[in-house]
Amino acid sequence: MQNSSGRKALQVLFQKEFSLFIATRFILIFSLFLQNTVVSYKLYTLTKNPLSLGLIGLFEVIPAFACAFFAGYVVDRREKRGMYLLCILGYVLNALLFLYITSTYFADRYSITTVEYLIYAGMFISGFIRAFLAPSSFSLLPLLVNKEDLSFAITWSSTSWMLGSVLGPLVGGILLAKYGITSSILMAFLLLCLSSIFILSIKRKPIQYMKDIGIIKGLAQGFRFVFRNQIILAVLSLDLFAVLFGGAEALLPVVSTEILKVGEVGYGWLRSAHGIGALFLLLILTYIPLKKQVGKKLLVCVALYGICILLFGLSTSFLISFSMLFFAGLFDGVSVVIRHSILQINTPDQLKGRVSSINMMFISSSNELGAFESGFTARFLGTVPSIVFGGLMTCAVVISTYFFAPKLKNLHTLEAENIEET
Repeated sequence: MQNSSGRKALQVLFQKEFSLFIATRFILIFSLFLQNTVVSYKLYTLTKNPLSLGLIGLFEVIPAFACAFFAGYVVDRREKRGMYLLCILGYVLNALLFLYITSTYFADRYSITTVEYLIYAGMFISGFIRAFLAPSSFSLLPLLVNKEDLSFAITWSSTSWMLGSVLGPLVGGILLAKYGITSSILMAFLLLCLSSIFILSIKRKPIQYMKDIGIIKGLAQGFRFVFRNQIILAVLSLDLFAVLFGGAEALLPVVSTEILKVGEVGYGWLRSAHGIGALFLLLILTYIPLKKQVGKKLLVCVALYGICILLFGLSTSFLISFSMLFFAGLFDGVSVVIRHSILQINTPDQLKGRVSSINMMFISSSNELGAFESGFTARFLGTVPSIVFGGLMTCAVVISTYFFAPKLKNLHTLEAENIEET
């Protein structure tokens, strides 16, 4: 049975348009993580203030959160491949901005404060683009494979994202150490251009949204769908607060330079550790999918994620720190698969853009809010207490979810019929 699942997974991967989508997604995520890694490191070397790392996240999350509902509504009414392409082109232009403001030419003519503020501006633009990218990707995916292959497609999509998130920071750290920030961002820019060529190779898709009911009612539909499903709401809420309080990885520039003292390459490895762990788990789940006691497994894994973050905060060893981030990523991968599977399998095609936007507001935005929370608490409590606090709070969130969301705790499988409305 496992061998059969493995063969089926590979067959799905090698479907032409889906493989192009996976290649595009990998290159895009790789480029963005590479770019954000070197930009964050650059900013901290300029300011020496952990709060600035939190502000990066805050400036990215504001437009992503504010535009999410509208973006989902727009994506549901537009052709999905075209929307995905527009998002990539937006990132291409934004990379040019980062390339300019982090160059020696710019630094020689303007103050550190100007560079800092323009980095925040670039992250703000990135957040605006992401508001449209998430629902575009989420809505395009099921149009590329047969419905019966969707679970495999979700896993491959998550795997490509994780692989990009692993290699992007790692390569970014190496490039930063050997060639400097300008060459690193130039690499990201060129790869973003390549991803736009890949997505153009996918044919335009029919628009699934048929009835025009107005923007207010359209947005309300997405909200009702999510908030009337206890399991969907519980999964999103669990990830929201777990990531919010477990956002210690935003402090990696501080940890790598002041506590572990490992330099740019070590920083790149630490940034990649979470993704390596998640990628390892996703590859396993490609061949051995989650089948039974899904809810309990999710809660246990999120709790273990919090414990790993706590131990990471207490570590003064590079090896232990890397290991804790690796296992944190591994346990987090379970949550990623369950959440994406529940949403894709149970969301009607005409609602996917809006539901994906709500998911982004809950999850993606929590990454940046978590970065701000970590930077803020580190500024006043110190780096180590901030990380330990985040790990403890993540465990507390799991305990609360266990008692207040019994349907999630008792969720047995990921089949659609198991997700009932309240």
